[in-house]
Amino acid sequence: MNRLQLMPPLLMLLFSSPHAQEPSTKISLNTHSNLRPSTALSDNKAVLAQQWGLQEEEFDRFQSLMQGPLGTYSPNLDPLSALGIEARTDVERQRYARLQVDAEARRVEKLLAYQQAYDQAWKDRHPAMPLVNPPPMSSPLMIKTTGRKVVFVQYDCPECEHRVRRLQASGAAFDLYLIDSKQNDNRIRQWAQKVGIKPAKIRDGTITINHDNGRWVSIGDEGDLPAVMHEVNGEWQRQ
Repeated sequence: MNRLQLMPPLLMLLFSSPHAQEPSTKISLNTHSNLRPSTALSDNKAVLAQQWGLQEEEFDRFQSLMQGPLGTYSPNLDPLSALGIEARTDVERQRYARLQVDAEARRVEKLLAYQQAYDQAWKDRHPAMPLVNPPPMSSPLMIKTTGRKVVFVQYDCPECEHRVRRLQASGAAFDLYLIDSKQNDNRIRQWAQKVGIKPAKIRDGTITINHDNGRWVSIGDEGDLPAVMHEVNGEWQRQ
């Protein structure tokens, strides 16, 4: 099952290392290395900044922002999201947006490659068992099907667009399947953008968007789309 997450973040990193105090131990053992702790910390910061396409000064500002109200209200923000939210100029905001789009594209490419391997492994090992339930890699956490909606839509379907907009506005968590995606990732992205699916909803796993891969047919519902389904005692029913 190919799952896409549009326009940022990557899964949030923890920027404070559990070994941050190790350099002080090394000082007591080696009197010729007095400058190594600060150098090591500086090198580590440089590496982290480079991973996000940032300058060290920008990464310093990110860390400073996370010590304030932004970090209190949104403690798991990635550097690009934090800096973009607190951008001081339009130029800054556009720069962080572009960096985040590029980073997300790389992440999605890796995710899709693994998702394809997962689908093939399922098909090889369980050929008689249709894969209907969303697999665990769709979100940083395992998602139980109970209480989570599964939404099937078509590309050219105004009612589908209207229903998805209402679902998102309600705050509902759901897994969305485009039944005529034609295995085209750009087609899914365009549809998600057209209906206004918020990148933040994708990033935190509230909404996932996916190729259908025959799942709609496997459910056996012959009604019109959109179809908002939920699992009841192992069976999928319309809402």
